[in-house]
Amino acid sequence: MSVFTTVTPEALSLWLRRYTIGSLVDLKGIAEGIENTNYFVTTSQGRYVLTLFERLGSEELPFYVNLMSHLARHGVPCPAPIPDRNGALFGVLNGKPAALVTRLSGRPVLDPEERHCARLGAVLADMHQAALSYAGRLDNPRGLSWWRETAPKVTPFLDEPRRALLTTELREQSSQNWRELPRGPVHADLFRDNVLWESEGTLGGVIDFYFAGIDTLLFDVAVTVNDWCITPEGEIEPRRYRALISAYRAVREFNAAEHAAWPHMLRAAALRFWLSRLFDFYLPRKGELTHTHDPEHFRRILEARRAHTPALG
Repeated sequence: MSVFTTVTPEALSLWLRRYTIGSLVDLKGIAEGIENTNYFVTTSQGRYVLTLFERLGSEELPFYVNLMSHLARHGVPCPAPIPDRNGALFGVLNGKPAALVTRLSGRPVLDPEERHCARLGAVLADMHQAALSYAGRLDNPRGLSWWRETAPKVTPFLDEPRRALLTTELREQSSQNWRELPRGPVHADLFRDNVLWESEGTLGGVIDFYFAGIDTLLFDVAVTVNDWCITPEGEIEPRRYRALISAYRAVREFNAAEHAAWPHMLRAAALRFWLSRLFDFYLPRKGELTHTHDPEHFRRILEARRAHTPALG
């Protein structure tokens, strides 16, 4: 479980006085996630999610919480931040920036079918369209600059073949010119555990926007495909892939530059998560209870994308 900062019921009860959501009934740590401390919070008036931000500062948080508010107002199924009595969407709890958002119903589907991928593709395109009118500006915090900073930190832990793969791919990604690709706010972490589904297969909502930022919309699609449309070996599964891409294109069509960039973009999405998992695996933070992912999963995906990439559509 990823709980880096302990919150007691007593401390939270005092903090909740700044809100008009009733008194605390239950507090439970959330197992998923490796970046922030998360709790399920039940009050006498509803169910919420409390997030304490372990790395983000108060100067960055407005982008995230206002983006979620913007998307929720535009009909995107996502958590809505709860304002306090003064209208603020976040505060400070136990010395960390903290926010409360609505708790959506449903649970992740870890073995998605074509119908899940089709629905998600449409929602992702709707989210991109709605986000284009959002005025906030914050570059993707895990973009190319972060890759370049992180690679030297993890390289000493790698054997020679993995060092060569990392060096070669980073050099090739640095040479790409994506200025003609549509850009806007992207989720950038739309994995299976960040989408909730009702028991009857209805999409309950998209969660965890705290890796969001301004980037190419195609990068967001690539991140999503690399998780939702793959076999256990990391290869693209054709039926789920076609379902997701077709549903996305029905809402927002790709331009010629996006079609040309697609092979390298899928590799970029794999590189980003290989690097972050290497960093979390070899250079973990101290936490009360922590959970890390296997870096080899995205190393295999990167090598698979280097070997073959299906056409975009």
